[in-house]
Amino acid sequence: MKPVYLDYAASTPVAPEVIVAMQECLGLEGNFGNPASRSHLYGWLAEEAVENARAQVAELLNADPREIIWTSGATEAINLAIKGTAFAAKRSGQGEHIVTSTIEHKAVLDTVNWLAQQGFRVTKVAPNSAGEITAEAVQEAVEEDTVLVSVMHANNETGVINDIAAIGAVVRAANAIFHVDAAQTFGKLPLDMGTLAVDLLSASAHKVYGPKGMGALYVRRRPGLKVEAQIHGGGHERGMRSGTLATHQIVGFGKASALALESQEADNQRIAALRERLWQRIAQLPNVSINGGDAQRLAGHLNVAFHGVNGDLLLAGLTKIAASSGSACTSASVAPSYVLAAMGLSSQDAHSSLRFSLGRYTTEEEVDAAAEVIVDTVKRLLASQ
Repeated sequence: MKPVYLDYAASTPVAPEVIVAMQECLGLEGNFGNPASRSHLYGWLAEEAVENARAQVAELLNADPREIIWTSGATEAINLAIKGTAFAAKRSGQGEHIVTSTIEHKAVLDTVNWLAQQGFRVTKVAPNSAGEITAEAVQEAVEEDTVLVSVMHANNETGVINDIAAIGAVVRAANAIFHVDAAQTFGKLPLDMGTLAVDLLSASAHKVYGPKGMGALYVRRRPGLKVEAQIHGGGHERGMRSGTLATHQIVGFGKASALALESQEADNQRIAALRERLWQRIAQLPNVSINGGDAQRLAGHLNVAFHGVNGDLLLAGLTKIAASSGSACTSASVAPSYVLAAMGLSSQDAHSSLRFSLGRYTTEEEVDAAAEVIVDTVKRLLASQ
């Protein structure tokens, strides 16, 4: 039997409805044309499908469809947002200072670290003990020549949610650009670009039951906001991202977004109840705690510290459960989670922590089975020490 899948934060299975929609864009009888082919019906139909999907993604953000730029995933969207605005601002003489946090996804941290090597100045804000990046901390980090602030909506390891409305207000007052990594929250939390002071927002299809290799960058249409292309070759996507559009993947992302809009509230209620069910069973163990404490977090995230237990041995022992010791992008590392370390956890406690993440297809039976395996494995490891 396959292990119980509790790693939805790393990736989600593609929804059946999305698979059907994507299959209709493949093969001779499908909508396989190049959306950029403007001289025949095949291209027109493909373009229509792409624009329909663009509208579906935009609707989930209460945005103008023209503000949605297709990318190959959130990583590319993040690179385009940060590098594109940083270089544009530098060329126009606006400044070279960037603010981010110490607990961002590696797609953000590696990008700003690279920019620092190109001469930009980077300030990284630390979280509080609950794992939150506060507006006050961002305010202290902003300087006169700050051109860009990049703060994630919710952390991929802990699920802790940042107040991007308050942070956005600080950034807007500083006349800087605000980018939000919403890979974990797009389709799961309400995101209204009509009210939030967010200029750039990156999202990924495979976190919301869509296909891998597909993402989007929201770029607010406002004076003074310029994003320099990082990929050249045809001037597609308003000149920001060249390349032939993958119609089937885009249609899949659009369908996944439409499904999320319909089921967001119901999904969150059911998943949060399942997470609480799992935690109540794990909480019977001695010396366990939730990383992030009582901070507001995503419905499906549960990051638990099993104090006194080696996390690597625990993860190795959980052969019937698919979970993780942190972000998928750092899963090959033996070092403790940099996110948990930034929150103040000791190296030992960070090493003793595991992330369980639930999703749309998680069942009560799976939660109960997983809880039993976790409890039995922890007790066995404690007894052997």
